[in-house]
Amino acid sequence: MPESTWKIISRTFCFLLIPIILFAEVSGPSHSMMQKMELLVLQLGVIIFVAKGMSILFEKIKIPGVVGELTAGIIIGPYLLGGIPLPGFEHGFFGTYLALNPGATLPVSPELYGIATIASVLLLFMVGLETNFSLFLRLSATGVIVGIAGVIVSFLVGVWTGMLLLDLPFLHPETLFLGVISTATSVGITGRILTERRKMDTPEGVTILAAAVIDDVLGIVLLAVILGMIPVLNDSGQSVNWGYVLRLGAKAIGVWLLFTILGLVLSRRISKFLKVFKGINVPAVMAFGLALLLAGIFEKAGLAMIIGAYVMGLSLSKTDLNYVIQESLKSLYLFAVPVFFVVSGMMVDLSVFSSRTIIFLGLIYTLGAILAKVLGCGIPLLFRKFNLLGALRVGFGMAPRAEVALIIAGIGLSAGLLSRDVFGMVIFMSMLTTVSTPPILDSLFKKEKNGTTEELLPAENVVTEFPLPTLETVEFVSAKSLQLFRDEGFFINQMEMAHKYYHIRKNDIFITMICKPNGINFESSPDDTQYVKTLMYESFVELNEIINDLKDITKPESLKNDFMEGKDDKRVDLRRVLDPGCIRLNLRGSTKKEIIEELVDILDSQYQITDKKRVFEAVWEREQSFSTGMKNGLAIPHARTDNVGAITLAVGIHRKGVNFESLDGEPSRVFVLLLSPKHKTVPHIQILAHIAAVMSKEDAVRKILDCKTPQAVYQFFTESEG
Repeated sequence: MPESTWKIISRTFCFLLIPIILFAEVSGPSHSMMQKMELLVLQLGVIIFVAKGMSILFEKIKIPGVVGELTAGIIIGPYLLGGIPLPGFEHGFFGTYLALNPGATLPVSPELYGIATIASVLLLFMVGLETNFSLFLRLSATGVIVGIAGVIVSFLVGVWTGMLLLDLPFLHPETLFLGVISTATSVGITGRILTERRKMDTPEGVTILAAAVIDDVLGIVLLAVILGMIPVLNDSGQSVNWGYVLRLGAKAIGVWLLFTILGLVLSRRISKFLKVFKGINVPAVMAFGLALLLAGIFEKAGLAMIIGAYVMGLSLSKTDLNYVIQESLKSLYLFAVPVFFVVSGMMVDLSVFSSRTIIFLGLIYTLGAILAKVLGCGIPLLFRKFNLLGALRVGFGMAPRAEVALIIAGIGLSAGLLSRDVFGMVIFMSMLTTVSTPPILDSLFKKEKNGTTEELLPAENVVTEFPLPTLETVEFVSAKSLQLFRDEGFFINQMEMAHKYYHIRKNDIFITMICKPNGINFESSPDDTQYVKTLMYESFVELNEIINDLKDITKPESLKNDFMEGKDDKRVDLRRVLDPGCIRLNLRGSTKKEIIEELVDILDSQYQITDKKRVFEAVWEREQSFSTGMKNGLAIPHARTDNVGAITLAVGIHRKGVNFESLDGEPSRVFVLLLSPKHKTVPHIQILAHIAAVMSKEDAVRKILDCKTPQAVYQFFTESEG
């Protein structure tokens, strides 16, 4: 990131902190509801800026931005900088709740944690939407096998580690809790990495998500079982009520299976219900409302609410509203999800790491937890058409432990079943797996190799190509085609990648339109190719009719005459685009082509362009389509090209004049060449209109011809600003 950008960010942040501290000092120590809300909004503001800054910094050094957000939470959390007293904040900016509630399980306020919880629901809802549903079904058996194997190996390794390190029996609550905590996979962390790498719909991505959901479900079931056994384990005089334990497990699995099946079966009806709410954004908001409802039901049933959110997202992933929902909730996602990861980082109490024993035990526990997932999840995949690279991707994708692991650990701590030291071990493991595995996973996905021994992605799609001569033609035709799709009732979502991608969906029809510089490609099932061809045929017919109508009613000469009768734009500053070194008082060419070549040579001599030949071709092509000779002796040749980095001007004067096919038939004497970058957002038309307006005055050309130096010409154009 440029240094100037960092200066802007740092100055803005400092500017925001000044009023926070000043007004906080006036507010006093009251802890009313309004005071809590005041503190909450200030905390959210700080979190948003710090999260973004750290995310940018970490991405700059090739580390996933999510790690930067977690690190930001650790740094500004109540256990570090957030606990330092400030004027108006006696216990620190993020330390008030912990200071007033020293025995609290969570170090942040319920209000802030509540927003982080909603953010986690949104995250898993979006992860579910991004899941390739057909691939999910194809790999569901693999996901179940991987999930169960990962849970068994992780649980046994976690329990064995507890027995070895803590010298406790197998059925001790702490060893059992260490086993359960080892089973949980952070779907949020891995889902974020897969989203950023656009690997959500790969065989590895789908397998990770399917297995992670199984892991979390079975982890919650194990937690319910162990909590049911605790009264018995603490009282050796009683026997285990296995009937009760089995009922708890069956209830958890039953709720998950029931709502997953219902969601998938009723997905179209849910989509139809959401369409009752008119508009583009309203159905997306209502869909998120359904995700919140299902998340609450799952939590009420003893399962993690994030699993309910994922089930709702997965249910809607195969509907035509999928991409519309994703696009509509994108802004909310960018706001809320970083808050979740920063708050997760705030849970880390660095003081527990002051003990070498805790660090040593935590390292061993962490190593065992990672190896358990890599081996437990990876080895079965070698027998399920995955190669070693794919198995490693899935194994490390299952390794992070964050939200569910921290929730389970918090339950154990609050119930008195985990000591502070063992809780510190868990925090250390959660932090280390969360911070270390994303870069490893990121590097594994950077290798552009398949992770499977054979192609598992759906291969039934076919590509229908429509070659077109120029990018402008592509944009013209694509706009009309998209309008016809909308008229047919399709939902369209645009994605900016190497080319413009459009996901086009209606019920079970799914078409991808890819706009390339030399044409438009459609990816669809074989059943839909005829539909695509028919729609494109209609697009070409309607566009041809429009072009013929334009030829009949449009008179370019009159339009160009109107173009010269405007008022100059005071907002345009030509000093930014015109250099005195690009002004010549004695052009020598005698034809239109020679004049343009001279103007291009001027810019080339001043290092304003990268390829003189291509720039000339672009300007000449534009000139041949319609002359840029205006009236009163002015010509404004112009073009957009990839061979210029920014808007630039060249001005030339020819005393005798050259025939430029001007409006009034008079020779042109003043020439202004305008070049703009082709694929950047720049005020090309605004500057063109301003130059035409400035030169529309009858004495403008005469004043320029009277100039004796390039500096005088420069002053004429720049002083016209005022």
